[in-house]
Amino acid sequence: VQLQASGGGLVQAGDSLRLSCATSGRTFRNYHAGWFRQAPGKDREFVAAIRRDGTATYYADYVKGRFTISRLNAKNTVYLQMNSLKPEDTAVYFCAATSTASYSSYHATERVYASWGKGTLVTVSS
Repeated sequence: VQLQASGGGLVQAGDSLRLSCATSGRTFRNYHAGWFRQAPGKDREFVAAIRRDGTATYYADYVKGRFTISRLNAKNTVYLQMNSLKPEDTAVYFCAATSTASYSSYHATERVYASWGKGTLVTVSS
């Protein structure tokens, strides 16, 4: 499956932004999806994930309560709604997909994701 993230931009602290991840292929409903981010000079880190049927979502502690992941399989799209943005949320955001059977255990692990899109830059000014 091919992925393309969009929706990044420059916002002020406290603002909201919604990222989208459009996917190709008619089998997107068979894939779990996740969002990761990479800040300048730092390693890529897990942000949020959602099961292929949308029945479960997972969040990193540093975004819990502020970010919401969702998906619309009919549109082959995954979303990341980001509220109350902070300067430390500044990063390139990547979406990824996997069909692993052990998603509940490994949703935050980069190596289980076989498909990655190009990132979209989010910059939060103070």
